[in-house]
Amino acid sequence: MNFKAVGATDVGKIREANEDAFFLDEENRLFIVADGMGGHQGGGYASKKSLEIVQNELKRLEQSQEMTQPIKAGAGFSLSQLRLARAIQQANLVLFETSIKEPSLRGMGTTLTALLFDENYANLAHIGDSRAYLIRQGKIQQLTEDHSWVQEQVRTGVLTLEEAKNHPLKNIITRSLGHEREIKIDLLKVEYQVKDRFLLCSDGLSNMVSDQEILEVIEQFELEKIPGHLVERANQEGGYDNITIVVVEVIA
Repeated sequence: MNFKAVGATDVGKIREANEDAFFLDEENRLFIVADGMGGHQGGGYASKKSLEIVQNELKRLEQSQEMTQPIKAGAGFSLSQLRLARAIQQANLVLFETSIKEPSLRGMGTTLTALLFDENYANLAHIGDSRAYLIRQGKIQQLTEDHSWVQEQVRTGVLTLEEAKNHPLKNIITRSLGHEREIKIDLLKVEYQVKDRFLLCSDGLSNMVSDQEILEVIEQFELEKIPGHLVERANQEGGYDNITIVVVEVIA
């Protein structure tokens, strides 16, 4: 099975700098979106540095006999998921320790949503409120759950989904990289099929454009044109945040 991916990032209409970052590696089947926070210097550093560490750590884990031989998938987790978790934990540790040592980077952090394909599964690792979607046979499914204050209120029944969409505290996230030494990462996997499309995006898209509108764009346009059209739609709705989009298609 082969994979084709496209991506785009845009500063939006309001922010002065872009703190988002994305990574595409079709050969190694790895795709990542990160949304930094802490100002241009801190947020931009955190998102880009996390991508660098994750990809390098995954390569190290794959090449290391110590890591690849003894580790077995357990508790329903695949080897790819376990490697993703290790790599993201390493990125968190580096960011956390750097923020302590460097006053100019204090308070920095980033979301991170990573997609790694193996022979059978699309493996996802996720922390923060950047999202992963699956588009299959004319339907869109959100695979990740936002780690945000409003999502917690929805889960406990305090807020409805409609109330959460426009809540003034919707940008407060409850998990991220760089703020604590220990983090909790969501791990999930789905079996993929030919013609599936996976979307990774920062909240600059998901807060501006509805899932139905996202689906319509993805169904209407060729793969290469999708990120540009989604960025355009987010900016038409106000472009209040940086916008980052990665779309991956499974091809025979």
